[in-house]
Amino acid sequence: MRVLFIGCVEFSEKALKKLTSLDVDLVGVVTKERSAFNADFVDLSELAGVHNIPNHYTNDVNSKETVDWIEKKRPEVIFCLGWSQLLKEKVLHVSPKGVVGFHPAKLPYNRGRHPLIWAIVLGLTETASTFFIMDKGADTGDIISQKSFPIHFEDKAIDVYERMIETAAGQLEEIVKQFETGDIQRIPQDTSTGNRWRKRGKEDGKVDFRMSSENIYNLVRALSEPYVGAHFEYQDDEIKVWDTKIEKQAPRNIEPGKVLDVNNRKILVKTGDKAIWITEHGLDETPKKGEYLL
Repeated sequence: MRVLFIGCVEFSEKALKKLTSLDVDLVGVVTKERSAFNADFVDLSELAGVHNIPNHYTNDVNSKETVDWIEKKRPEVIFCLGWSQLLKEKVLHVSPKGVVGFHPAKLPYNRGRHPLIWAIVLGLTETASTFFIMDKGADTGDIISQKSFPIHFEDKAIDVYERMIETAAGQLEEIVKQFETGDIQRIPQDTSTGNRWRKRGKEDGKVDFRMSSENIYNLVRALSEPYVGAHFEYQDDEIKVWDTKIEKQAPRNIEPGKVLDVNNRKILVKTGDKAIWITEHGLDETPKKGEYLL
């Protein structure tokens, strides 16, 4: 089966590696040379070169140049895994078996942007790895494979990311076999149900100590590596925070943001309900007890 691959993030790289181990003819890779907004960006050209797969750089997968390049490769199926731009009809109709997309959520629920980050921020205990046949909508195509996996309270973003990759790799093997045998089952989505998560901005990553300790904990772990990190303000500087630990008891008559204790660069801060230890941060010098973080 002639397969063309589109992607530009760490998940794309792992998925492409999986496909190179399967019995498919990889006829081309479309990727980016650089990205200003993908925190987990990966240029796939090196991996393509190792396996002698033709590579094409683009910032616009719908451009005439890119569409012409894809058409010349005559793919039977396209995998578009880890590409934030919507594909237009010219790309969607190139391959007779369609374009396979991916969304790490239990579609039709939780469509939209930043699905792993939102899932952790909101304290969900489960999400899913969903492959679907792409249409002109965003995450609305027929589902061909969906498997749930857990999110543990102790997980950071990288733990959930790696669990997603492991789950998706097994699905990819099954999907390739189903394409080859013609056994692909397409389940239409009910687009009148479900919900869509909005795009997150920089302000969504700011720790507000009026939040509950659990909400702060979830925000910090959701934005930890491979993402950009949550942040708070101290002396007009933006400080990254990478790890926290919830303190179970704290005085109720202390206002949020006040530093309650400092112990070997770990900072105990009053929150909206309890207190939280900031255990990994970007401060050069820790604040003193009694100061405030904003």
